[in-house]
Amino acid sequence: MARTDLMSRAQAGDGEAFRALTEPHRRELQVHCYRMLGSFQDAEDALQDTMLAAWRGLERFDGRASLRTWLYRIATNRCLDTLRSARRRPAKQWDIPGVEPPEPTGLGEVHWLEPYPDALLDGAISVPLGPEARYEQNESISLAFVTALQILPPRQLAILILRDVLGFHANEVADMLDTTVESVKSALKRARAGMQRRLPATAAREQPPASGSPAEDAIVAKFVSAYESADIDALVALLTDDVFMSMPPIPLEYQGRDSVVRFFAFVFGTIQRFELVPTRANGQPAFGVYRHTPTGIRGSGIFVLTLAGDRIGAITRFENTVLPLFGLPQSLPSAQ
Repeated sequence: MARTDLMSRAQAGDGEAFRALTEPHRRELQVHCYRMLGSFQDAEDALQDTMLAAWRGLERFDGRASLRTWLYRIATNRCLDTLRSARRRPAKQWDIPGVEPPEPTGLGEVHWLEPYPDALLDGAISVPLGPEARYEQNESISLAFVTALQILPPRQLAILILRDVLGFHANEVADMLDTTVESVKSALKRARAGMQRRLPATAAREQPPASGSPAEDAIVAKFVSAYESADIDALVALLTDDVFMSMPPIPLEYQGRDSVVRFFAFVFGTIQRFELVPTRANGQPAFGVYRHTPTGIRGSGIFVLTLAGDRIGAITRFENTVLPLFGLPQSLPSAQ
């Protein structure tokens, strides 16, 4: 069916035609909302709002911009509304009664961060980019990058993603945000400076091995072996000197090998047996983490590893509420 015919039918109220027009863009729009909001659930809510607004406003679509650009305009402004409303899940306090973790080296600002399952990235980060995109798509979905984005003021955040990640022209971005090209350029300059302040240490690290490569598999296998056997010495050997650990929505952060090792020594001393189930998040190796308890093997969360060369440069731990996003159960069957 010709695209013009689909558009005519959709503008006349044909829901099937609307879905046929918008479905090819749905996944990339969800990733766009995720980059802006840092939360999978917030991104899904923003995507639903975007599609509803597009459906209600389609009769006003005049074709001056492409349908894809028009949808990005709606999605970006829905995300900006969310950011300005400050509807964020609150930070969560450490919640194991009678058990106090080691003193953290800092408290995280981006406690609403959630992981994005790699299984949903197919077709979302292989979209054609504009000529002015500055980042590789895999880099721009990494946890370090998405976290750094969250520190930017909302308008700078939107402009940097639209210009440097997706490669839209300055005049297209100005139209999306109802502003001037000069304002876009000025905000982009400030946003780039902000990202540079946030990411310099990450940029200086060794590059991670290729996804699914033997080198990546070797590091992952060593981590699983060390963690499941509670072998603190083997774990130490895998960490960079400046390794960083965070655990949103709990704001505790641990910077440096000694600090991270103290945390894991505390964990291994409190809970002796774990099982790790492999998955992937944000283009990085990840695991569902399960702990043995008297009543069964219970899911305690997701670990996402940031690799640097042949070692681990960061570990991000998310709570067990995100397990279903990865198709992982809340508990594992006990061995008979």
